[in-house]
Amino acid sequence: MRMQLKRAKRRTDTQDMELAMDMIVIFSKKDERNADIAILERLANKLELHTIAELKAEKTAIAKLVKQRGGYNETMHQIVDLLGKFKQIAGIDETVSLDGPISTRTAQTCQSPLVPHEFVCPITLEIMTDPVIVATGQTYERDSIRKWLNSNHRTCPKTGQTLEHLSLAPNFALRNLILQWCEKNNLELPKKDNYASSVNYSAEIMEEISSLVLNLSSSQPNVRRDAIVKIRMLSKENPENRIFIANDGGIPRLVQLLSYPDSNIQEHTVTALLNLSIDETNKRLIAREGAIPAIIEILQNGTDEARENSAAALFSLSMLDENKVLVGNFNGIPPLVALLKNGTMRGKKDAATALFNLSLNQANKSRAIKAGIIPPLLHLLDDKNLGMIDEALSILLLLASHPEGRNEIGRLSFIETLVEIIRNGTPKNKECAVSVLLELGLKNSSLILAALQFGVYEPLREISISGTNRAQRKANSLLQHMSKCEHIP
Repeated sequence: MRMQLKRAKRRTDTQDMELAMDMIVIFSKKDERNADIAILERLANKLELHTIAELKAEKTAIAKLVKQRGGYNETMHQIVDLLGKFKQIAGIDETVSLDGPISTRTAQTCQSPLVPHEFVCPITLEIMTDPVIVATGQTYERDSIRKWLNSNHRTCPKTGQTLEHLSLAPNFALRNLILQWCEKNNLELPKKDNYASSVNYSAEIMEEISSLVLNLSSSQPNVRRDAIVKIRMLSKENPENRIFIANDGGIPRLVQLLSYPDSNIQEHTVTALLNLSIDETNKRLIAREGAIPAIIEILQNGTDEARENSAAALFSLSMLDENKVLVGNFNGIPPLVALLKNGTMRGKKDAATALFNLSLNQANKSRAIKAGIIPPLLHLLDDKNLGMIDEALSILLLLASHPEGRNEIGRLSFIETLVEIIRNGTPKNKECAVSVLLELGLKNSSLILAALQFGVYEPLREISISGTNRAQRKANSLLQHMSKCEHIP
């Protein structure tokens, strides 16, 4: 019973669009957001690929798959590349290769029983050469705690307490004690060429950020523009900078600049806020400062890149349920639908992920339908070159649970399109199409009969045997429902 409940808990019919968006960003060679450590950390956690054992198991499974399929393809190369990125954020020095084992070189534990425990880093279990103090008062080796913080953690590894800030203060007193102890015991600490620069790194960055935040209010346009561009870059680089910028009051000033009558400044500002919104605390702060109406305005009237990043920012902010409501109330859905219909390729994808997330809210489903979302979604199904069939079907699945949505998409032409996808689509296409047909059919048996007339039965049986796990479940449910409608054995 426990096993069944555990499996049931893992089954979610709603696709995780944050995961989908993260995968799109990571695999996009043109998207400059693909190097963000926070995105990689989130992916590693959701895919459960952040330990040596998990990476080894995944490597073995991929090697087996390569052998079965007779060689590499583009997808396999992407997967191996992603595993390499996961090992970096996990702090494991390893090489991922399908031709051999995963080699690991982890830090050696200090073996001497004479080393005082307060000289040893709680993370690496090595004697510290550059000890720093975090907000909780605990001391760690600088490189180790930086890896922890750069993986988007906001807690103290030893105590589990949330860190009020991410500043690192050099523990000079402890370092002097360690040096004295080493000298007394004829031991030599490993040399660090960058010790002096690393001590001052946080202080220098904080000083630079403070200056840049002040320059956001400068009366000189060039100074203000340069500050926005630099903050955009810094907010992209690591989680620590996002916290520094927010703590120095950067978010209210950036929000004010969203309404500045210069499209270039608007573009850089909305992108900086997108980067800052990766942090959960910043999501609330950005919304609280009144950014959502201004972002929606840029979504309607900005440059192509500004519109794309405005859609991505609304997606990021709407990860919080209260922000889903705000975006809907401020009439943000119609311009997203317009971007889905007329935007660039990246704009369409950003609009789709934002609309999916917003449509998890029942009131927003009605708003999206009234804004005319269904025709552009149906166009995405017809245009195979766009490669957005899964995104379109995922949104249509949500809309099919709403009476207005069912009325608009429950037409014979759409059922025929679903059957065609079930017959000839990719495994993921088929999974999504079967899910939509089941949702519609449970509410309207005549649509099931129409699907049977279009020849859905045989491909559906095949999916029930060889489809993805979710597709098999949905196909079996649909076949059972069909048997009630048509008494098919």
